[in-house]
Amino acid sequence: MLSKTSNEYGSIFIENEVIARIAGLAAMDCYGIVGMAAKNVKDGITKLLKIESLTKGVKLNITETDCIIDLHIIVEYGTNISAIADTLINTVKYRVEEYAGISVTEVNIFVEGIRVNN
Repeated sequence: MLSKTSNEYGSIFIENEVIARIAGLAAMDCYGIVGMAAKNVKDGITKLLKIESLTKGVKLNITETDCIIDLHIIVEYGTNISAIADTLINTVKYRVEEYAGISVTEVNIFVEGIRVNN
């Protein structure tokens, strides 16, 4: 479903892919986030997504009045996951509302993995 905003000049339709990209890029700007994750349902294997396909780690549920965003992320080892999640929720909510003009009622975080540097 497209996001639609109207004013006296006409209507603006925003594709879900655009909203997902805004959310994904906002998530990548947050400290402690290594990247977005895509889970292979068949094998149960999670893989780190490249920047070109980070929208696969974002799931949207858009209604006429609001939006629910699910983010599947991979975090850096040794970081405080609770603090990362709080920052991530606030950042993604703010950016999607500011850029797309759609109200975000929920941002759900799914930590799919932890990256350990050698």
